[in-house]
Amino acid sequence: MTAHDVEYLELYASDQKTTVDYFVSSFGFTEAARASADGKDSVLLRQGGIQLVIASGPATEGFLAEHGDGVADIAFACEDADAVRAGALAAGGRSYGDGGPGAPVVSGFGAVRHTLVQRPAGTAPGLPGGRPWVVGATPAAATGPGVPVLRALDHIAVCLDAGTLHDVVRYYLDGFGFDQFYSEYVAVGEQAMDSIVVRSPSGGITFTIIEPDVTKKPGQIDEFLKRNGGGGAQHLAFLVDEIVPAVLEFQHRGVEFLQTPDTYYDVLADRIPRLEAEIADLRKTNVLADRDEWGYLLQLFTRSPFERRTLFFELIQRQGAQGFGSSNIRALYEAVERARSVAP
Repeated sequence: MTAHDVEYLELYASDQKTTVDYFVSSFGFTEAARASADGKDSVLLRQGGIQLVIASGPATEGFLAEHGDGVADIAFACEDADAVRAGALAAGGRSYGDGGPGAPVVSGFGAVRHTLVQRPAGTAPGLPGGRPWVVGATPAAATGPGVPVLRALDHIAVCLDAGTLHDVVRYYLDGFGFDQFYSEYVAVGEQAMDSIVVRSPSGGITFTIIEPDVTKKPGQIDEFLKRNGGGGAQHLAFLVDEIVPAVLEFQHRGVEFLQTPDTYYDVLADRIPRLEAEIADLRKTNVLADRDEWGYLLQLFTRSPFERRTLFFELIQRQGAQGFGSSNIRALYEAVERARSVAP
């Protein structure tokens, strides 16, 4: 038996009110319920097929002190939670008891755990178990026209300490029945990293798992690992239908996105000719583009809203492409180098 979907993601937040407001006011999530138990105050947020639990309180303080704000639990929906638990333990995982009635908890990567929720594929997720949820009214800020919809969680990017990538990948293949989608070694200038993508057979769970090449100079992965106190979820990628209007609206609502060097767009039409008519809009919004044998994708990353600059987010629009924009790492590097070469 395998896990088939992400049931919910639980984020530990040092400032719960500010974090909830970020997702509701800026990204258009709806507050669905609140709960308080076992030293943890929890707020459940929903949008599209995404459920986020924002938690704070004494039970979260150890994680926050060591890792900063970030994902502590990625709950998996399973046809048979006990069978998935047995598979994870047989593959070397650890058990952490139960996260609610019939919801065993097992180790994941770094300090991230997986609560295994019994839910047949094709049925809607419910309230996370084991907490006395109080369902509340929908806040006005989360509704209304002009709010782009985050359709689904496209993938979760995971950064690991060097030398652990293949062991972690094997754990998800053997313990959860995931498939290896592809692997790639990306070298840019004097930095490099190894990446492997694993995915549940249903396609509902996708991890892009990355480790730095320590024979090269330290780069952004090393910086994340230092800030995060080890491996963890680096970013969550949200699927949107049309990224340009989504970026414009979310910017208006206070989301800060990374800036793209203007020189990146000077050669974009050569890289992806079909996008020539859209380059002006992409340049205006800093949106990146990539292609593979199936099509192309558009993507843009936010700045981390957290003090330690740990977790951040991505918007992604897929036009057939099944990749994750790895060519943009190299394209951005080359754009920066072109900008430096022409600078006075």
